Amino acid sequence: MIRVVLINLWVHDVARVQALQSNSVRSMIDHQPSGNDRVIVVDHPLVQHKLTLLRDERTPVALFRQLIKEVAMLLGYEALAQAATVDANVVTPMGPHAGLALADDPVFVSVLRAGNGLLDGLLMLVPTAKVGFVGIARNHETLEAESYYTKLPNFRGRDVLLIDPMLATGNTAVAALSMVREQGAARVRLVSLVASPTGVAHVLEADADVTIVTAAVDPELDAKGYIVPGLGDAGDRIFGT
Repeated sequence: MIRVVLINLWVHDVARVQALQSNSVRSMIDHQPSGNDRVIVVDHPLVQHKLTLLRDERTPVALFRQLIKEVAMLLGYEALAQAATVDANVVTPMGPHAGLALADDPVFVSVLRAGNGLLDGLLMLVPTAKVGFVGIARNHETLEAESYYTKLPNFRGRDVLLIDPMLATGNTAVAALSMVREQGAARVRLVSLVASPTGVAHVLEADADVTIVTAAVDPELDAKGYIVPGLGDAGDRIFGT
């Protein structure tokens, strides 16, 4: 079962996937085990409003950066919905209260360079989070992922958000997932702005435990591996290159 937050537009996306993707990809998306909420499409009106502005080619760099931070906070709220907590007793001005606190600081791992656009928003949500970076570039000829940099904190059982704005072919996300798994990451959620059915299928097939949190699943990829309609190259639009 694929979970949808607030508005059930995922059913429509699945219908488009069936028309556009191969039988193997359809099988991956359509036959998730019952109760397995491994794809979360956040269809909150605010997320979709801001995503529409991000898609608009007329949106200037400064506004794009601000919007991507705001969407990151909204996606992060959902991505951390199952974060581990502990009891926390405090005293309010009116008396004692038995509350909850995060069991440990989460780890945010940014896939360079575009992931940094989402990272700022997530750090506004959880300023105490640990931060890691993985540098992975897509070979534009083969579309394969090529690693060039890694700097990761001690995961030590922490909740991990892997940040990759565009889940296109899935090659970069799968490579990044492999890198954080090798360093001991257990509870991992992949946070993206926009995904493709191909990328979703690739990630779910490659990693049996990851959950994907995204604002949209678009219909297809073009011949160069870009999501259509997507929003273009997220890194270029964030950094004005």
